[in-house]
Amino acid sequence: MFGTAVTLIVLLLHAKEFGSFAVVSVLIAEFVPVTLGAPLAGLLVDRLPNRRLMIIGQLVQAGAVIGIVAVLHTLPLVLVMLVVLGCGTAVVNPAAAAMVPVICGEEDSTRGYAMVATGRTLGMLAGSAAGGLLVAALGTRDALYIDAATYLVQAAMLGLVRGDRDPRGAHRRRRHGDATAGWRHVAADPVLRVASVSLAVAMAGVMAADVANVFYVTDVLRGGAGTLGVLHAAWMTGVIIGVRVAGRSRTERALLTGLGLSCCVIGIAMLVPALLPFTAPVALGYLLGGAANGMQNVCNQGLLRSRTPDQLRGRVFATASAILIGSNVLGTVLGGAVVAIVGARSSFAIAGVAALVAGLAALRALRAVGTTKPASVT
Repeated sequence: MFGTAVTLIVLLLHAKEFGSFAVVSVLIAEFVPVTLGAPLAGLLVDRLPNRRLMIIGQLVQAGAVIGIVAVLHTLPLVLVMLVVLGCGTAVVNPAAAAMVPVICGEEDSTRGYAMVATGRTLGMLAGSAAGGLLVAALGTRDALYIDAATYLVQAAMLGLVRGDRDPRGAHRRRRHGDATAGWRHVAADPVLRVASVSLAVAMAGVMAADVANVFYVTDVLRGGAGTLGVLHAAWMTGVIIGVRVAGRSRTERALLTGLGLSCCVIGIAMLVPALLPFTAPVALGYLLGGAANGMQNVCNQGLLRSRTPDQLRGRVFATASAILIGSNVLGTVLGGAVVAIVGARSSFAIAGVAALVAGLAALRALRAVGTTKPASVT
């Protein structure tokens, strides 16, 4: 994630020269295969050894970043390389999520998800802070090579991991479903269905507010890069706190409650900038929102694990990732339109109300379905 953050900064600065459409294209190109390729990626994770898949996926990602360096001044080819990068991401993420229970054990898997989320957050925070400095000190190409190196290092480190999830063995005789089984499982399970919808609405609101953020800071708070940095650090610090708190959840009821409450809290947090346009309370709201965001992610992964049989987990985790990324892209697109129509401050209010309503509805619905058994999909 350190290298990913550096690359994002490099490419956004580079794409700015080509106009706003280029910036949006850079932001969503990697997500296309993660969303559209989820059924195939999940099927691979449920058919082949996961550690080997992760290593291959990260080698593909390293090659894609090196390819970006080679075609840096041709935007269409850069976008193609980002799609290739996303193909690696589409496989690596569900494989990692499915491997956590194997490494940590089923009972401690939520704590494992919290540890992984902590590492991702720290990497993104460090990369965001250092990205601009690396570009200034090393130049665009060398900064991208650092990202490629991070994929190669992680692929090498995975070679030291002893645990593996190998579906060819234990589940050879009882494979379930085809590439779309993950989607059907999420749709059929009332808990996962409610959790996915509420989380998607909340995350769409977060991304819409994220679009409004820069306009809010400059036009409402009268701040600049320093204020943006403070708010970003507050959010990421909150994420670290949230994932550690959520990692202590041991029961499905605790995960259900944590997910519903975190959706409500993130809605309240986004209402703070709309109601109190001052830097100190806004920073506190960002800290609170980040904590809720961290809890959402860990609780959601814990629920997916607890309500999905192992032989389906690759496809279900890929499905959940596709839903979240799709909601992120939708929130980004809607955010741009909402900001243009009603302004930055009102955008926070709309996003906050939407997330709060989704959280309250989720709490009510999850309370009603929380005692149901997981769905069975064949």
